[in-house]
Amino acid sequence: MKKAPLISYAVALGLLATSCSTPKNVTYFQDVTDGAVINPIQQLEIKVRPKDKLAILVSTQDPALSNLFNLVQSQMRLGTNSSTTIESLEGTVTDGRISYYNVDDEGDINFPVLGKIHIGGMSRFEAASYIEKKLVDSQLVKDPVVTVEFINTAVSVLGEVKSPGRYEFNLDRISIFDAIAMAGDLKPTGMRENVVVLRETEGGKRQAYKVDLTDMASVSASPAFNLQQNDIVYIEPNAKQKRESTASGNDLFTPSFWVTIGSLGITVATLIVTLTK
Repeated sequence: MKKAPLISYAVALGLLATSCSTPKNVTYFQDVTDGAVINPIQQLEIKVRPKDKLAILVSTQDPALSNLFNLVQSQMRLGTNSSTTIESLEGTVTDGRISYYNVDDEGDINFPVLGKIHIGGMSRFEAASYIEKKLVDSQLVKDPVVTVEFINTAVSVLGEVKSPGRYEFNLDRISIFDAIAMAGDLKPTGMRENVVVLRETEGGKRQAYKVDLTDMASVSASPAFNLQQNDIVYIEPNAKQKRESTASGNDLFTPSFWVTIGSLGITVATLIVTLTK
Protein backbone atom coordinates (compact mmCIF):
# COMPACT_ATOMS: atom_id res chain seq x y z
CA MET A 1 0.00 0.00 0.00
CA LYS A 2 2.93 2.38 0.64
CA LYS A 3 4.92 1.67 -2.50
CA ALA A 4 3.32 4.38 -4.59
CA PRO A 5 3.97 7.23 -2.09
CA LEU A 6 7.58 6.08 -1.77
CA ILE A 7 8.02 6.18 -5.52
CA SER A 8 6.50 9.68 -5.57
CA TYR A 9 8.97 10.91 -2.97
CA ALA A 10 11.90 9.40 -4.89
CA VAL A 11 10.87 11.09 -8.14
CA ALA A 12 10.37 14.44 -6.39
CA LEU A 13 13.78 14.28 -4.71
CA GLY A 14 15.44 13.38 -8.00
CA LEU A 15 13.91 16.37 -9.74
CA LEU A 16 14.90 18.66 -6.87
CA ALA A 17 18.50 17.47 -6.94
CA THR A 18 18.68 17.98 -10.69
CA SER A 19 17.29 21.51 -10.53
CA CYS A 20 19.63 22.58 -7.70
CA SER A 21 22.86 21.20 -9.18
CA THR A 22 25.50 23.78 -10.16
CA PRO A 23 27.66 23.01 -13.22
CA LYS A 24 31.38 23.37 -12.50
CA ASN A 25 32.39 24.03 -16.07
CA VAL A 26 31.35 27.70 -16.07
CA THR A 27 34.08 28.68 -13.58
CA TYR A 28 37.56 29.80 -14.65
CA PHE A 29 40.80 28.89 -12.82
CA GLN A 30 39.32 26.14 -10.67
CA ASP A 31 42.76 24.92 -9.58
CA VAL A 32 44.05 28.35 -8.46
CA THR A 33 44.62 28.80 -4.72
CA ASP A 34 45.08 31.99 -2.72
CA GLY A 35 48.57 33.40 -3.24
CA ALA A 36 49.37 31.10 -6.18
CA VAL A 37 52.00 32.36 -8.64
CA ILE A 38 51.11 31.93 -12.30
CA ASN A 39 54.19 31.61 -14.50
CA PRO A 40 53.47 30.97 -18.18
CA ILE A 41 56.08 28.67 -19.65
CA GLN A 42 56.34 30.63 -22.92
CA GLN A 43 56.39 34.44 -22.61
CA LEU A 44 55.71 35.12 -26.27
CA GLU A 45 56.05 38.68 -27.52
CA ILE A 46 54.55 39.92 -30.75
CA LYS A 47 57.20 39.43 -33.44
CA VAL A 48 57.45 40.84 -36.96
CA ARG A 49 55.85 38.55 -39.51
CA PRO A 50 55.23 38.71 -43.26
CA LYS A 51 52.30 40.97 -44.20
CA ASP A 52 52.71 43.04 -41.02
CA LYS A 53 52.50 46.81 -41.28
CA LEU A 54 55.02 48.84 -39.28
CA ALA A 55 55.37 52.52 -38.50
CA ILE A 56 59.07 53.41 -38.17
CA LEU A 57 60.18 56.83 -36.97
CA VAL A 58 63.82 57.95 -36.87
CA SER A 59 64.67 60.88 -34.58
CA THR A 60 67.97 62.76 -34.48
CA GLN A 61 69.23 66.11 -33.23
CA ASP A 62 69.03 67.39 -36.79
CA PRO A 63 65.40 67.48 -38.05
CA ALA A 64 66.55 67.73 -41.65
CA LEU A 65 68.59 64.55 -41.24
CA SER A 66 65.65 62.79 -39.59
CA ASN A 67 63.44 63.65 -42.54
CA LEU A 68 65.88 61.81 -44.80
CA PHE A 69 64.76 58.54 -43.20
CA ASN A 70 61.15 59.39 -42.44
CA LEU A 71 59.39 59.22 -45.76
CA VAL A 72 56.23 61.28 -45.93
CA GLN A 73 53.24 61.16 -48.22
CA SER A 74 54.54 63.72 -50.72
CA GLN A 75 57.64 61.59 -51.29
CA MET A 76 55.65 58.39 -51.53
CA ARG A 77 53.36 59.64 -54.31
CA LEU A 78 56.20 59.46 -56.82
CA GLY A 79 56.14 55.68 -56.63
CA THR A 80 52.47 54.84 -56.35
CA ASN A 81 52.58 52.58 -59.42
CA SER A 82 55.83 50.85 -58.49
CA SER A 83 56.49 47.84 -56.27
CA THR A 84 57.29 49.98 -53.24
CA THR A 85 56.36 48.55 -49.83
CA ILE A 86 55.49 51.95 -48.32
CA GLU A 87 52.00 53.27 -47.58
CA SER A 88 50.78 56.33 -45.70
CA LEU A 89 49.87 56.67 -42.02
CA GLU A 90 48.95 59.74 -40.00
CA GLY A 91 52.08 61.08 -38.30
CA THR A 92 53.79 64.21 -37.01
CA VAL A 93 56.93 64.47 -39.13
CA THR A 94 57.17 67.79 -40.99
CA ASP A 95 53.83 68.83 -42.52
CA GLY A 96 53.17 65.52 -44.27
CA ARG A 97 52.17 62.09 -43.18
CA ILE A 98 54.70 59.54 -41.97
CA SER A 99 54.79 56.29 -43.92
CA TYR A 100 54.41 52.73 -42.78
CA TYR A 101 56.05 49.66 -44.21
CA ASN A 102 54.63 46.36 -45.43
CA VAL A 103 56.80 43.40 -44.44
CA ASP A 104 57.28 41.13 -47.46
CA ASP A 105 57.07 37.32 -47.55
CA GLU A 106 60.76 37.02 -46.59
CA GLY A 107 60.42 39.30 -43.56
CA ASP A 108 62.16 42.25 -45.26
CA ILE A 109 61.33 45.93 -45.67
CA ASN A 110 62.81 48.57 -47.98
CA PHE A 111 64.18 51.28 -45.73
CA PRO A 112 65.31 54.72 -46.96
CA VAL A 113 69.04 54.86 -47.79
CA LEU A 114 69.73 51.49 -46.14
CA GLY A 115 67.76 49.57 -48.72
CA LYS A 116 66.33 46.13 -48.00
CA ILE A 117 66.78 45.00 -44.40
CA HIS A 118 65.56 41.83 -42.70
CA ILE A 119 63.57 42.26 -39.49
CA GLY A 120 61.31 39.20 -39.62
CA GLY A 121 61.09 37.38 -36.29
CA MET A 122 62.12 40.44 -34.26
CA SER A 123 60.12 42.22 -31.60
CA ARG A 124 59.51 45.91 -32.25
CA PHE A 125 62.27 46.79 -29.76
CA GLU A 126 64.72 44.41 -31.44
CA ALA A 127 63.83 45.86 -34.85
CA ALA A 128 64.35 49.41 -33.56
CA SER A 129 67.76 48.52 -32.09
CA TYR A 130 68.74 46.76 -35.29
CA ILE A 131 67.87 49.77 -37.46
CA GLU A 132 69.70 52.13 -35.06
CA LYS A 133 72.81 49.96 -35.34
CA LYS A 134 72.57 49.83 -39.13
CA LEU A 135 72.37 53.63 -39.29
CA VAL A 136 75.36 54.07 -36.99
CA ASP A 137 77.46 51.36 -38.68
CA SER A 138 76.76 52.95 -42.04
CA GLN A 139 78.01 56.27 -40.61
CA LEU A 140 74.75 57.91 -41.63
CA VAL A 141 73.66 59.05 -38.16
CA LYS A 142 75.58 59.29 -34.88
CA ASP A 143 72.74 59.43 -32.38
CA PRO A 144 69.56 57.97 -33.87
CA VAL A 145 66.51 57.06 -31.83
CA VAL A 146 64.27 54.66 -33.74
CA THR A 147 60.70 53.87 -32.75
CA VAL A 148 58.83 50.93 -34.26
CA GLU A 149 55.10 50.37 -33.85
CA PHE A 150 52.86 47.62 -35.17
CA ILE A 151 49.91 48.97 -37.15
CA ASN A 152 47.68 45.99 -37.97
CA THR A 153 48.08 43.53 -35.08
CA ALA A 154 44.76 41.86 -34.31
CA VAL A 155 43.19 38.60 -33.16
CA SER A 156 39.81 37.12 -34.00
CA VAL A 157 37.50 35.73 -31.30
CA LEU A 158 34.65 33.56 -32.57
CA GLY A 159 31.91 31.35 -31.15
CA GLU A 160 30.20 31.61 -27.77
CA VAL A 161 31.32 35.07 -26.68
CA LYS A 162 29.21 38.18 -26.20
CA SER A 163 30.79 40.15 -29.05
CA PRO A 164 32.59 37.95 -31.60
CA GLY A 165 34.83 39.75 -34.06
CA ARG A 166 38.34 40.84 -35.00
CA TYR A 167 40.06 42.95 -32.34
CA GLU A 168 43.07 45.15 -32.94
CA PHE A 169 45.54 45.74 -30.12
CA ASN A 170 48.71 47.75 -29.49
CA LEU A 171 50.28 45.52 -26.83
CA ASP A 172 53.66 43.83 -27.04
CA ARG A 173 52.18 40.77 -25.36
CA ILE A 174 48.53 39.70 -25.24
CA SER A 175 47.12 36.69 -23.39
CA ILE A 176 44.15 34.56 -24.35
CA PHE A 177 42.28 36.09 -21.42
CA ASP A 178 42.92 39.60 -22.78
CA ALA A 179 41.37 38.57 -26.11
CA ILE A 180 38.36 36.99 -24.42
CA ALA A 181 37.88 40.12 -22.31
CA MET A 182 37.91 42.28 -25.45
CA ALA A 183 35.13 40.07 -26.85
CA GLY A 184 33.00 40.62 -23.74
CA ASP A 185 33.77 37.29 -22.02
CA LEU A 186 32.33 33.85 -22.75
CA LYS A 187 28.60 33.25 -22.67
CA PRO A 188 27.41 30.69 -20.10
CA THR A 189 26.87 28.39 -23.08
CA GLY A 190 30.56 28.48 -24.05
CA MET A 191 32.76 25.45 -23.35
CA ARG A 192 35.64 26.67 -21.20
CA GLU A 193 37.36 23.28 -21.21
CA ASN A 194 37.83 23.08 -24.98
CA VAL A 195 38.86 26.47 -26.39
CA VAL A 196 40.66 26.22 -29.73
CA VAL A 197 43.40 28.62 -30.87
CA LEU A 198 44.41 28.54 -34.54
CA ARG A 199 47.82 30.08 -35.29
CA GLU A 200 49.39 30.95 -38.61
CA THR A 201 52.58 29.09 -39.49
CA GLU A 202 54.91 29.18 -42.46
CA GLY A 203 53.35 28.46 -45.81
CA GLY A 204 49.93 29.78 -44.82
CA LYS A 205 49.08 26.78 -42.64
CA ARG A 206 47.41 26.94 -39.23
CA GLN A 207 48.43 25.06 -36.10
CA ALA A 208 45.71 24.23 -33.56
CA TYR A 209 46.05 24.42 -29.78
CA LYS A 210 43.37 23.33 -27.30
CA VAL A 211 43.11 25.21 -24.02
CA ASP A 212 41.17 24.37 -20.83
CA LEU A 213 40.31 27.68 -19.17
CA THR A 214 39.14 25.91 -16.01
CA ASP A 215 42.68 24.60 -15.40
CA MET A 216 45.16 27.44 -14.92
CA ALA A 217 48.15 25.10 -14.77
CA SER A 218 47.23 23.73 -18.18
CA VAL A 219 46.65 27.19 -19.67
CA SER A 220 49.96 28.57 -18.41
CA ALA A 221 51.80 25.61 -19.96
CA SER A 222 50.18 26.12 -23.38
CA PRO A 223 51.92 27.93 -26.27
CA ALA A 224 48.54 29.63 -26.76
CA PHE A 225 48.60 31.43 -23.38
CA ASN A 226 50.12 34.42 -25.16
CA LEU A 227 48.57 35.04 -28.54
CA GLN A 228 50.22 36.16 -31.76
CA GLN A 229 48.86 38.49 -34.42
CA ASN A 230 46.15 36.92 -36.58
CA ASP A 231 45.43 34.12 -34.09
CA ILE A 232 41.85 32.84 -34.14
CA VAL A 233 40.25 31.95 -30.79
CA TYR A 234 37.16 29.74 -31.11
CA ILE A 235 34.77 29.04 -28.23
CA GLU A 236 32.73 25.89 -28.80
CA PRO A 237 29.05 25.86 -27.67
CA ASN A 238 28.15 23.39 -24.95
CA ALA A 239 25.93 20.36 -25.53
CA LYS A 240 22.74 22.19 -24.56
CA GLN A 241 23.43 24.98 -27.04
CA LYS A 242 24.20 22.46 -29.78
CA ARG A 243 20.92 20.64 -29.14
CA GLU A 244 19.00 23.88 -29.59
CA SER A 245 19.89 23.75 -33.27
CA THR A 246 17.07 21.16 -33.60
CA ALA A 247 13.38 21.78 -32.94
CA SER A 248 13.06 19.54 -29.88
CA GLY A 249 16.68 18.91 -29.02
CA ASN A 250 16.44 19.98 -25.37
CA ASP A 251 12.95 18.67 -24.55
CA LEU A 252 14.49 15.63 -22.87
CA PHE A 253 16.33 17.89 -20.42
CA THR A 254 13.48 20.19 -19.35
CA PRO A 255 11.87 19.88 -15.87
CA SER A 256 8.38 19.67 -17.41
CA PHE A 257 9.41 16.61 -19.40
CA TRP A 258 10.65 14.79 -16.33
CA VAL A 259 7.63 15.86 -14.28
CA THR A 260 5.46 14.27 -16.96
CA ILE A 261 7.58 11.11 -16.91
CA GLY A 262 7.47 11.05 -13.10
CA SER A 263 3.70 11.47 -13.06
CA LEU A 264 3.34 8.68 -15.59
CA GLY A 265 5.59 6.46 -13.49
CA ILE A 266 3.53 7.15 -10.36
CA THR A 267 0.32 6.36 -12.24
CA VAL A 268 1.71 3.07 -13.51
CA ALA A 269 3.07 2.11 -10.09
CA THR A 270 -0.27 2.92 -8.43
CA LEU A 271 -2.09 0.82 -11.01
CA ILE A 272 0.27 -2.12 -10.44
CA VAL A 273 -0.16 -1.92 -6.66
CA THR A 274 -3.93 -1.74 -7.05
CA LEU A 275 -4.04 -4.77 -9.33
CA THR A 276 -1.78 -6.85 -7.08
CA LYS A 277 -3.76 -6.37 -3.86
